[in-house]
Amino acid sequence: MTQDVVVVLDCGATNVRAIAVDTKGRIVAQSATANTTETAFEHPDWHEWSFEGIFNKFCQCSLEVMTHLQPEQVKAITVTTFGVDGTLVDASGQLLYPVISWKCPRTAESQQNIKKYLDPERLAVNSGVGHFSFNTINKLIWLRENRPELLQDAHAWLFISSLFNQKLTGQLTTDATMAGTAQLTDLQSQDFSDDILKALGLEKSLFPRMVRAGELVGELLADVAKMLGLPAGIPVVSAGHDTQFAVYGSGADEGQPVLSSGTWEILMARAPEANNLSSELFEHGFTCEWDAYQGLYNPGIQWLASGVLEWIGHQFYGEVSGAEKYQRMISEAEAVGELCQGVRVNPAFLIDSRGEAAGAVEGLTITTKRGAIYRAALQALAEKLKSSLQRLEAIGGFQSQELILVGGGSKNALWNQIKANALNLPIKILKESETTVLGAAMFAMAGAGLYDSPALAREAFGIEYEVITPIKNKSGR
Repeated sequence: MTQDVVVVLDCGATNVRAIAVDTKGRIVAQSATANTTETAFEHPDWHEWSFEGIFNKFCQCSLEVMTHLQPEQVKAITVTTFGVDGTLVDASGQLLYPVISWKCPRTAESQQNIKKYLDPERLAVNSGVGHFSFNTINKLIWLRENRPELLQDAHAWLFISSLFNQKLTGQLTTDATMAGTAQLTDLQSQDFSDDILKALGLEKSLFPRMVRAGELVGELLADVAKMLGLPAGIPVVSAGHDTQFAVYGSGADEGQPVLSSGTWEILMARAPEANNLSSELFEHGFTCEWDAYQGLYNPGIQWLASGVLEWIGHQFYGEVSGAEKYQRMISEAEAVGELCQGVRVNPAFLIDSRGEAAGAVEGLTITTKRGAIYRAALQALAEKLKSSLQRLEAIGGFQSQELILVGGGSKNALWNQIKANALNLPIKILKESETTVLGAAMFAMAGAGLYDSPALAREAFGIEYEVITPIKNKSGR
């Protein structure tokens, strides 16, 4: 008996993938190919996504996946990708302009001059979205100021996931989790903001009907199904912004924080509210998006993390490379002990909004070992995590009982233990790395009727963790 599956089309900044997931959460087939931006014809430094190029890659990957499956196994398809990007289309869904990438510098000036339209502090607080040059609002401002005729002719704005959904179904829609990244919406109502749109001279009708995660977008068109190697007429189910599905796919429940640890650490939670927002928060990497479940929020804070550790490795461990470098760094940090020979690190290595940098290594003596510097950085980053989590709890109205940890940083056993000690909380390290794909698959299965809800799909997936418990209470929590 063949197992039912859903196919997730996942467009990332470096790879385009098609992945088939069965009803037990097992990845039964997958295919990937490289993705990259293209240079805009107007300027050699501008970055755009080739929509047709990415769709052709989806087709290539899907056809490869289907060599391992029977067509009747596939019960639904869904799309997940990075946020904020999209473009203007006509009534038939044809692009009026290329998709400006979040990597493109052309919108930086729009972000810097946004006060021409809106008060930046009120904009951030009301939308919940921090000030990033790649925000959708800045793309629309750039189009308004540089290509106003396109806004005059446009029938709709489609986020990139909805562009693919339109290609699959012919339907013009707006994925809700994408809208929540745009800085065009009202955080509390979880809808487009009349005040923001009015200030920009935009009509709400520019944005098609909003579909929530797990809702049916439409049925897969016959001609497109042939290109993908999939059966025509299967449900196309809304997903959207990859971050939200990574959080859900990690197994996080309401009021449970998730830390994605890599070059940057991004701490997010699934919270029932988003209160006490202030302009000061947004100066420190805060943003608040919409959870995959309507009515919940994903407040988050990000900071440079492994990027700091990589700098230490480059400066002090130049004689070793690759995995050996980090093994050496960790073993030497374990040897010096938690007092770090009196060394203290301020991990704020980035230039702030005032053009200043606070990063520092203090307490050095002629007997200081390099392992002490590395361990001091690990402990400083753990304290940054602790203060960020406390702030997130106040905003989201929850009290953490544990922390879910995903990403490359979760492979550092010493750092994991230091984090658990600093928080005085158990840390659960996810064994499955494909959290975005699994999260999107859970909603696709619910939308296709394979499960009554994404929660039941997640329960059936049987998510597994390694648990790190704190050795002692260092936090006073």
